[in-house]
Amino acid sequence: MRLSHRLIGSLVLGVGLVSLIFAWNDIRGRERQLRADMAGRATAEVRSLDQTLVAAGEAGRRERLPATVEKFRARSQAVGVILYDAALQPAATTPALPEAVLARAHALALNIPIDGPTADIVHDGDRDLFVDAEPVTDLPGLTVISIVHDATSIRRQTADAWRQQAVRLLIQLGVVVAVAMVLVRWSFIRPIARTTAWLRELRTYGSGAVAPLGVGEIFKPLASEVTHLVRSLESARAAAQEEARLREAGDSVWTAERLRAHVRERIGTSPVFVVSNREPYMHVRHGGTPKVVVPASGLVTALEPVLRACAGTWVAHGSGDADRDVVDTHSRLRVPPEQPEYMLRRVWLSKEEEEGYYDGFANEGLWPLCHIAHTRPIFRTSDYSCYREANQKFADAVLDEARDTTRPLVLVQDYHFALLPRLIKSARPDARVAIFWHIPWPNPEAFGICPWQSELLDGLLGADLVGFHTQAHCNNFLDTVERGLESQTDWEHFTARRHNRLTHVRPFPISVAARHAGTRAATTSDEARETVFRQIGGSCEWIGVGVDRVDYTKGLIERFRGLERFFEKWSHYLRRFTFVQIGAPSRTGIGRYRELLHDVQNEAARINARFGTAAWKPIVLVTRHHGYDEIEPFYRAADVCAVTSLHDGMNLVAKEYVMAREEGDGVLVLSQFTGAARELNDALIVNPYDTEQLADAFRRAIEMPVTERRARMERMRRAVSEHNVYRWAASLIGGLADLRVDAPPAPARPRLATTRRPTVDDGPLAESDFVA
Repeated sequence: MRLSHRLIGSLVLGVGLVSLIFAWNDIRGRERQLRADMAGRATAEVRSLDQTLVAAGEAGRRERLPATVEKFRARSQAVGVILYDAALQPAATTPALPEAVLARAHALALNIPIDGPTADIVHDGDRDLFVDAEPVTDLPGLTVISIVHDATSIRRQTADAWRQQAVRLLIQLGVVVAVAMVLVRWSFIRPIARTTAWLRELRTYGSGAVAPLGVGEIFKPLASEVTHLVRSLESARAAAQEEARLREAGDSVWTAERLRAHVRERIGTSPVFVVSNREPYMHVRHGGTPKVVVPASGLVTALEPVLRACAGTWVAHGSGDADRDVVDTHSRLRVPPEQPEYMLRRVWLSKEEEEGYYDGFANEGLWPLCHIAHTRPIFRTSDYSCYREANQKFADAVLDEARDTTRPLVLVQDYHFALLPRLIKSARPDARVAIFWHIPWPNPEAFGICPWQSELLDGLLGADLVGFHTQAHCNNFLDTVERGLESQTDWEHFTARRHNRLTHVRPFPISVAARHAGTRAATTSDEARETVFRQIGGSCEWIGVGVDRVDYTKGLIERFRGLERFFEKWSHYLRRFTFVQIGAPSRTGIGRYRELLHDVQNEAARINARFGTAAWKPIVLVTRHHGYDEIEPFYRAADVCAVTSLHDGMNLVAKEYVMAREEGDGVLVLSQFTGAARELNDALIVNPYDTEQLADAFRRAIEMPVTERRARMERMRRAVSEHNVYRWAASLIGGLADLRVDAPPAPARPRLATTRRPTVDDGPLAESDFVA
């Protein structure tokens, strides 16, 4: 039977049963009311007869009772009257009453209540006779009077009511069937047909080529899950194809699947714990219910495959306003939501702790200190106290999670946790601890102004492995340790020994994920340009793009001045070239960042007022947060991408732009002060402080011959693809797994006069160098 027939049949049956129950109750109520009305009429007639007999004084003259009764019956609506004497024998009876009526009336008289009447209906052929018996006390010699009425009308009215109800029920069922057919067709059959066609397209063309179901579709929640499943299958298929291609070609490109296999092979069953300030999944209240949000983070992309492979634990600050609503009593939950594979442990900080630890010491102190971007760091004792307390809270959480494990691997992330490695290692000497410092490390003179330099360095040297983006940052760190602490530094093997514990220092250049071969981008470059033109409200021949947080280290003001000089020198590009700056507001709780946002907006407005027209702006500034899906069309549309940081550990925007240029075109203008400049030699490398050089770079990027553009982009894409984020994670995990932390450390080799410190150009060391 078809689904629609079952739905309609079930609906009709349900409505019919409910209607029958209500009809039965209604008709029974009417019948009871009719009988009550007849009983009331009988009682009134008994009283009338009683009064007549009392007035005539005939109750004691038995021979006159039949005539009186017949006379009363004739003028009333009664069929008959029966009078009973004290012995409950008929004293007077209307002639021609059926035997059944007389028998029932006598039975009622014998069982009549003392204080009230009793009645019943007797069937006599086609008639129904209502027999009512009532006691009397004021007539000598008489005890009961029975009145008989024709009650056939009750049956007739009941039958009419049933007929009316049946007609009404048929009409209702007809309306219900008609409405149900329309609703089923429009609410189920048509949506099912549309969803079926959508699924067929999804299966045929893939998730990237099929638009999602429209808003309001009944099966849209299901479609979302199906789309996610299809994408997972496509990703798995693409990964399998990529792995097969790599095996066939003997390629060295790393993928998420290869990383999983590598992690399982290198660490076996050892549990992995990742510690970061930012959580991979946060919950925010949306319409009163918690909604999952994935923060934009290259860190999540890099480390989630590791945790998925080993079912590890991620310890992070619970910053979402609904984070507490979804965790268990130990502040844990399984993630990812759609397919849980590892544990997320949330650490709770008070508002004061967060302001002191994160906004204060980390971002007003360590951030400007390490970036040397000519912004004075601010150090407050209260902030450092919060920083220490926060590090202790995270250490307690990690130790709590690792209490039942042996030889855990702990990967600490970034400058928020300089004290954490020592706290963990002191409590768990068997743990293998690595910390990756995602921002630059300055020279010893710069870092030496920090009042708590010794505590921070001692905390970092609690790790077995300290990682940076570049060899130069490793050099600076070891130099700082050598000058700031009592320790032994070995420049040949790049280690530092303190408190009889050895710490290795290595460069691990972080990167982005490469798109699998054969997968289709969300848009072509032409489609992306149309999308960008709609958003900026105009069109032009060339598009430039910058994607940055509004941070003083990103060189936004210097970039805008370079653009201003470009338009001054080559005015024929006015109204032909537009630069789109996507600037996400950052750390707005800090006054310096609020001032910077205001300065950036004013600078863009000044340049636009100087060169712009009513229909064109040289700089389009968009200051809001964007997800990667929103940013990718700008990458794919831009002829030029500018990354002009004044100082940066790596800067993944440069690598994101390169990997988004799947059609092999585009030019990257890249600051020499970024870690990415060490790898992307085919970018136009500039000094962001040199306004003339910046202007010349924009002109060269626009006028560069297409063959040169494509050759440069092809080499950069190959470099990023081969040294992608999965290779970074594999190197970090492999380096930590290779350390023999249980063995007693060997004496440090003395630093010889002939030992040369590695330079920026030496590049990362081989994996064999990781073994202690």
